[in-house]
Amino acid sequence: MARDFKRPNKLAVISDLNVTPLIDLAFSLLIIFMITTPVIEQYNRIDLPTQELSSAQKPPEVEDKFITIDSKGDYNWGKDPVSKPELELLLDEVMSVEGEQPVIHLRGDRNLPYQKIVDVINMLKERDLTKLSLDTRTG
Repeated sequence: MARDFKRPNKLAVISDLNVTPLIDLAFSLLIIFMITTPVIEQYNRIDLPTQELSSAQKPPEVEDKFITIDSKGDYNWGKDPVSKPELELLLDEVMSVEGEQPVIHLRGDRNLPYQKIVDVINMLKERDLTKLSLDTRTG
């Protein structure tokens, strides 16, 4: 007769995980960070002088420029209609002005051939006018 008894398996899987060392490590790191953070954040404390608000220099005002291309392919500089050569002259003037570069807002009709938009972008690139905003409608 065969004996049917259960022997304990020496290679049985341990189903529970001992998290005590992990908690000890977490608390140790917490204590280390609590001690070192104030040391890192130290800086020279000084009493800065005050300045009158009326003598503060205002930043230079930069006016944004708008180029609009309608569905017929006609150019507008702001609200004024311009031809392509006139637009190039206006961009030359913008480029020659000293100081901060204005943001050029390019607005094109959605049914416009893409090449018209690329032509204006190329005009801007030739003049190193790099602040470009391609305006879209939300919604």
